[in-house]
Amino acid sequence: MKALGYEKNGPIDAPEALVEFDAPRPQIGPRDLLVEVRGVSVNPVDVKLRAAVAPEAGHKILGFDAAGVVVETGADVTDYTPGDAVFYAGDVTRPGTNAALHAVDGRIVGRKPATLDFDEAAGLPLTAITAWEMLFDSFRIPEGGGAGDTLLVIGGAGGVGSILIQLAKQLTNLTVIATASRTETRDWVTKMGADHVIDHRQPLAAQVADLGLTPRYVAALTATDQHWDQIVELIAPRGHVTLIDDPNGLDIAPAKTKALTISWEFMFTRSMYQTADITAQRDLLNRVSAMIDDGTLISTVTERLGPLDVETLKAAHARQESGRVIGKQVLSGV
Repeated sequence: MKALGYEKNGPIDAPEALVEFDAPRPQIGPRDLLVEVRGVSVNPVDVKLRAAVAPEAGHKILGFDAAGVVVETGADVTDYTPGDAVFYAGDVTRPGTNAALHAVDGRIVGRKPATLDFDEAAGLPLTAITAWEMLFDSFRIPEGGGAGDTLLVIGGAGGVGSILIQLAKQLTNLTVIATASRTETRDWVTKMGADHVIDHRQPLAAQVADLGLTPRYVAALTATDQHWDQIVELIAPRGHVTLIDDPNGLDIAPAKTKALTISWEFMFTRSMYQTADITAQRDLLNRVSAMIDDGTLISTVTERLGPLDVETLKAAHARQESGRVIGKQVLSGV
């Protein structure tokens, strides 16, 4: 089958940074689905792996977000049958979705929103899972809760920030402050539902104080090491910071006097460790799908890059590396 990937890690402008090759048809296990991939998206994790992680042998297929049609099911699968339209974010320990066919554990797969095409549906899973787990697993905010509390979303215009703002406004009573530094990103986070917008190129604490708010929760989605001192200054005592990036060293000692909780969100944890609650990702994706279809949530896709081939995928990686992507970028399946 046709697939795209890389044999040697390195910069995106290297001649063989990404290549097309022929891969064997995936073999599925008893809990797996074999999916014909109709749409994919590109996330920061794709760029990080391609740049820094050398494949153990042969080509490594990247891609995690996907939407497609089930063509085969494992012996133990009861939730899906061939012909079902699905969407999901995959498993970092298995081959990725930049291929014609993809094998995925059915317990982390949701039903594709009926109101979105396959390309647009592929822009949701990884970011929606990340945002959902931040709100309800990390921060432990109950649905309908959060009244009187404030959430600060640092990097609100990115993929995770875009859906996190929406989920917080639709499923909790939190006040949401989002950071954005350009006119277009400020407009975007306002469209997503942010109550207030501040500039992450300027000191955050003073801007938050000017709003008369003291965030109890901080979603640190980007440049956490650069913003850390400001986060510790502006957050409420016994507040909670959850981050998703990889800061180059983080001195958490200053957080002691405020008794802060600091946690990471990594949406691949459930699939990587086969946790007892792995089906939570299936369930939340089905909730997100229903919310898209009833208009409670809106798509975060801003860029359709065309059919998945070497050139379009390289362009998508380069855009991710620019740090200027608003929302999500998607491509059609191979």
